[in-house]
Amino acid sequence: MTYNKENIFAKIIRGEAPSTKLFENDSVIVIKNLYPRAKIHLLILPKGEYESFTTFSQKASDKEKLDLYEAINEIIKEYNLNENGYRLVANTGNYGGQSIEHFHIHILGGEKLESFGL
Repeated sequence: MTYNKENIFAKIIRGEAPSTKLFENDSVIVIKNLYPRAKIHLLILPKGEYESFTTFSQKASDKEKLDLYEAINEIIKEYNLNENGYRLVANTGNYGGQSIEHFHIHILGGEKLESFGL
């Protein structure tokens, strides 16, 4: 799979498409999801050209990985999500329901979420 530099998240990261940016560090931005599935539904976008969790985990630098974890923790703290819980989701590939081929993590919370029954 070749990274598509014209995907919407790449355009958001480059500032070519609008978004509501909530957090940024050297390697990551966090935006509001335009189509929320929960009261709080945010997207963590690594700035690097990674199609999926697999390519991120294999090719990202240690700093990029640390910045990703720090961004997630900062958002969890800022939105007080630890108190009642939250969900992290990274859809990967067609079977995993990934609709934009740029690795991203969804943070959902702020209300009781339905269980997957697992």
